[in-house]
Amino acid sequence: MLSRIAESLFWIGRYIERSDGTARILDVHLQLLLEDPWIEENLACRSLLSVMGSDVPDDNRSLTRADVLAMLAVDRTHPASIAYSLGAARENARRAREIVSTELWECLNTTRARMPRRVAAEKTHEFFGWVRDRSALAVGIMDSSASRDEAWHFFTLGRSIERADMTARLLATRSLTEASGPSWTTILRSCGAYEAYLRTYRGVPSARNAAEFLLLDRLFPRSILYSVTRAEQCLRDLGPRSERLGVSDNSQRLLGQIRSQLEYRPITDILNELPRYMDGVQEATSAASEAVRQRYFPTNTAPSWIGESV
Repeated sequence: MLSRIAESLFWIGRYIERSDGTARILDVHLQLLLEDPWIEENLACRSLLSVMGSDVPDDNRSLTRADVLAMLAVDRTHPASIAYSLGAARENARRAREIVSTELWECLNTTRARMPRRVAAEKTHEFFGWVRDRSALAVGIMDSSASRDEAWHFFTLGRSIERADMTARLLATRSLTEASGPSWTTILRSCGAYEAYLRTYRGVPSARNAAEFLLLDRLFPRSILYSVTRAEQCLRDLGPRSERLGVSDNSQRLLGQIRSQLEYRPITDILNELPRYMDGVQEATSAASEAVRQRYFPTNTAPSWIGESV
């Protein structure tokens, strides 16, 4: 497969997952700001922007949920926004048009065209639901109609790395506003994990069990461990090992280190310093993504969160 095509498929997967994850995080926290009068809105908004990898304004003005919505949802030039991600996914699909199916192209093209430039305050939940639905449609088209060849592996690799990163960001937001932050029930609901959690633990979510589920569950597709393991499998399928000693693929080594740290570190240690550990996961997934770029498509600079102009 051409390096250009592989790179486009990798970033289509990442951008689709990024738009979905950003919508889930914003839906939870903007609703919380609206409902809880005890949260200091300016501090919570600045912390949320920081967690999402966005530059926080240096001026002394107070940020509101409307400012966050404008920057992280509908700003088409802001690299951390939903609008930017959906536009970038469509642009990468255009570059790989000879490989991308007609159904996926039409889905991404239509989603980009229907992306609003403004969202009314009372329509935010509906908007985030629309983003989740469109992301799920794009992923469903790829999973149901694509051969399990290199194209599918690069798409799934990008999605898996991004999903691990977005779940880590979601968990990091748990401590944004300390006691007034989102409950573990809210966190679970935000990533579609609440009912799966109840079937697994059969009880009201506790901090330990909820964090354990989202971090370590091997069967739930949004857990960090599941996502990292799937990314490792994609790398093994793309480049079967020929060496007898160790692992020569740097991206696979980095992902393996994340997995082993999660599997063998006591959950209480992680909970005690959750933001720090989640920062570590984000740094590791970013490094793994860069290692993938250097191995499979080294000619271009990685788009990451400050990518191409759309």
